[in-house]
Amino acid sequence: MTRFPKTLLCLAVATATVTVQAAGLDPFFTSLKVSSSTARAYGDEAAVDDPCRLGVPGLTIGLVEVVERALCHNPKTRYAWANAKIQAAVLGVRQAAYLPNVSASLAYGKHKNKTEYKDVGGFAYSGLNSDTSPTVRTGSLKMSWVLTDFGLRSSQVDQARALLEAANSTHDATLQAAFYEAAQAYFDSLTALATLDAKKEAEKAARESFLAAEAKYKAGVGALTDQLQAGTAYSQAKLERVVAEGNLKNALGSLSIAMGLDVNAQFTLLRPDDVLPDTAFVKPIEELIGEARSHHPALSAALAEVKAAEANVSATRAEGRPTLALASEISRSDQIGQTPAVGYPATDIAQTNASVAIQLNIPLFEGFGRTYRVRSAQGQVEAKQAEYARTEEQVLLELWKSYQQLTAETEGLKTTDDLVRNARHSYNVARGRYKAGVGNIVELLNVQSALAKAEQQRIQTVSNWHSARLKVAASVGRIGMWAITGLTGPSGR
Repeated sequence: MTRFPKTLLCLAVATATVTVQAAGLDPFFTSLKVSSSTARAYGDEAAVDDPCRLGVPGLTIGLVEVVERALCHNPKTRYAWANAKIQAAVLGVRQAAYLPNVSASLAYGKHKNKTEYKDVGGFAYSGLNSDTSPTVRTGSLKMSWVLTDFGLRSSQVDQARALLEAANSTHDATLQAAFYEAAQAYFDSLTALATLDAKKEAEKAARESFLAAEAKYKAGVGALTDQLQAGTAYSQAKLERVVAEGNLKNALGSLSIAMGLDVNAQFTLLRPDDVLPDTAFVKPIEELIGEARSHHPALSAALAEVKAAEANVSATRAEGRPTLALASEISRSDQIGQTPAVGYPATDIAQTNASVAIQLNIPLFEGFGRTYRVRSAQGQVEAKQAEYARTEEQVLLELWKSYQQLTAETEGLKTTDDLVRNARHSYNVARGRYKAGVGNIVELLNVQSALAKAEQQRIQTVSNWHSARLKVAASVGRIGMWAITGLTGPSGR
């Protein structure tokens, strides 16, 4: 009995094994071209550990932890990271086109063949009857390899590489946007907290004014209208304090959701020092515009998409060119227990085939479809160029606005400091005058309201300043942990 060729069987098993194992391999190292974490941009080697390995939050949470948790939890960053990994895999697919394709097939079957002839007119045909049960085993090994396609594969690789660059830049831009949003949510919560403290102080001052007016009325040296006006101001202060408490709860709930915590998570925000962080990174606007053009990830992504569209034009043209491929096949078929012809006993039949061929495919006519596909690809290039110009305008305008806002808020800090100092001094004087019987309740309530308004303006100005400072860094496209950890500025890439 003929034995099935061990060489062909081993090749088939080896091919199947390589195919299975290759599913977990990365021979082109495309995974190294993507960030190792959703919270880290590609090329950022500042941290070795995974920033998303965060434990249970403590009772006190600072800005750094807020940003880290938000970056790891934000669905937008995870989505952008997944897209980058998809593009990395697409690049691997394009590079794999340079390698040959090898496939193997094996088949095993049992057959039942029975033929019966009837005797007719004295002629005996029964001698031609046959009844066989052969076993059929077949195996083949095929290989095809494109030797040249006149630029199609190289253009597709260039396109995939550009799209991967765009995906990485988009991930970076998404991280920076999420960074700014998380920091903004943190400062909004601090603003709500400071506002509540200010409202409590205003309520306390209003209560003292009300008690003073009430005491003077009961002593017969004050008017009932003074007591009523002071009572009204006190009630208004209590109402504003209640509203401030609700706003704080809403701000903390939004911050909890941004960090991936329960909306009712209990924690205390770590308040930063009164010393404002530096603005050494804020250079003249001309230099910042140059940095934005060079480093802003949104512009990098848009430029990479232009390159991908240009590569697609080359690939579309190359699809209409000839291809030269090498093809080979070896096959073996065994029929065990097969009758070769009538009258002969059953035997084993083995058949081996081998072939090698060079195949040239030449597209001759495609109904002018290729022409229009090329025109469509060229239109995509123009569209991506226009999109890049639009993105550049948007980025530079945002940078200009944030730069001017930071300048204005910096001046506003000085003004609000003087405003609060003068308002507090006026309030102390008016309260003393009223208690001494020299001033009136209207004067006291007016300066009391002015002090509360000045305190609120100071709180909002500080919050706006922090927001504007981070917005400038984000508009340049260089925002990072340096912006909230006390470092002097972004490191070069």
